Order: sequence, then C-alpha cells, then structure tokens
Amino acid sequence: MRKFLLTLATIALITLLAACGSSEEGSSSEDSDSDSGDSGGEASEETSEITVGATSVPHAEILTEAQPLLEEEGITLNIEEYQDYVLPNRDLSEGTIDANYFQHIPYLNNQMEENGYDFANLGGIHIEPMGIYSKGIESIEDVEEGTTVLMSRSVSDHGRILSLLQDEGLIEIDPEVDPVDAQLEDVVENPKNLEFDAGIEAALLPENYEREENALVAINTNYAIQAGLSPSEDSLILEETDSPYANVIATQSENEDNEALNTLVEVLRSDEIQTFMEEQYEGAVVPVDGQDSE
Repeated sequence: MRKFLLTLATIALITLLAACGSSEEGSSSEDSDSDSGDSGGEASEETSEITVGATSVPHAEILTEAQPLLEEEGITLNIEEYQDYVLPNRDLSEGTIDANYFQHIPYLNNQMEENGYDFANLGGIHIEPMGIYSKGIESIEDVEEGTTVLMSRSVSDHGRILSLLQDEGLIEIDPEVDPVDAQLEDVVENPKNLEFDAGIEAALLPENYEREENALVAINTNYAIQAGLSPSEDSLILEETDSPYANVIATQSENEDNEALNTLVEVLRSDEIQTFMEEQYEGAVVPVDGQDSE
C-alpha cells in the first residue's frame, strides 16, 4: 500500500512539473509574440515631426508643396510663417522652431557674427534674383542727377545692390573690396551723385516703390512677389542667377546631422519641387545646384 501511494505521488509530481513547464513556455512564447507585435506596431507608426520657420512667399508656399513628399518619408512638417527677417533666427536660437528657410548665405553669416548664433547651413535651395524697380524711371538712361536709391536696412544686401548699380555703370565700388561685402562707404565713383537711403525695413520697400515715383527701389524678391510685382517684367535692373545669395535651410549646429531635417533638404532639391518653383514663380525663384550653394 505504501509503495502504491508513493508511486501515485511520484506520478502527480511529474505531471505538475510538466504542466508548469508547458505554462512557462507558453507564457514566454506569448510574451515574445506580444513584444514583437508591439515593436512592429511602434515602428510602423513612428513619425518624425519638425517645425520650420519661413517667410510667407515663396518659402512657406514651397514648404507646403513639399509636405506630402515628406509624409511619404514618415516626416510631419509644421510650418511657422513670418513676415520679417529678425524673428526666424531669434526663434531658431531659442529652440522654438527646428529650422528656418528664409535667408541667403551672406545674411545668415552676418546674423551669426552679429548675434553670436551657433547655426549650421544645411544647404541652399533657391535663389531669388534681386531687382531694382522704379515707378517713374523707365530705363537706366533716364536716371537723373541726384536720384535717390532706396535700400533695405539689411547690411548683408548692400553689396548685392551696389553690385547691380555698378554693373549698369551708375557707380563704381572700390576694386579692393569683395562686392559681397561692399558698403556705401566703398563707393569710389558716383557720377550721377546718387543719394542712398539705406534705413528702410525690407517689408516696406514695395510701399516706397508705390509712393516714390522717381526713386530707384531695391526690393527683395519675396516682398516684390507679395506686392504683385514680377521681377522679370517689372524690374529696371535684375540680378543674374549665378549669384552667391542662395536661400538655405538653417538649423542649430547641434542638429546638423538631424535625419529629418536633412531629408527636408533632399526633398526641396527633388525634381518635383524644383519643377514647382520654376512653373509657379516664372524666374522669380530659381532652383540652385546644391553642391554650389553651401
């Protein structure tokens, strides 16, 4: 009898251990399947989200066109629009936005030097040829003695504007000065005694164009487009497209290798977006070769 009971106990113990082993294996398998399923779900739903500051025209419009292409890459692009040239860099420095798209390379360099910003240029996207306009002057030959030239207060644009005037023979810049860095004091010849007003907010230049009929007004292309001006048709002088003033994507230096931001640059340089720029702006916005614009 005792032997019989011992045998029953042994069988019960073996059965119990087998059941526990099976339960643990099942649990382990379920946990593994669960983990695998969760991981796969998270990977499939993972989305990078970036916020980019841009002036309304053309930068925000171009970014809007790029949004669906970025969605295909798993990137959500939020666009923060600005109407000036100061706040986009300030907000970038403070981390309110991840990058901005509104400024050309000389302006970016000037802002970093002047304000101590630690920014990186991720690459050039397009050029907006600078134009000089006049409501009442129809040709360079009609520029009279003492004509006023109205310019943005942005120092980084002064050399650009002076170079355009020099190309038309209206002034001469000191040959020892790089035209990109030229300032009003570097004008060494001024045969028509042009007068320069370089204290105007860039966004207000179109209003000055409408008001000052006999002045030469240098207007940044984004503001010209917003005012209904066509650089190719309405400007008296128009910058060539082989310009060092490429508009770039800028970010904080610590984000220079950010995958989503670099994908943004790639998308903006894609055939789809370049074609959009060419067709939408008819020469007012010119795509640039990325290798030549950094």
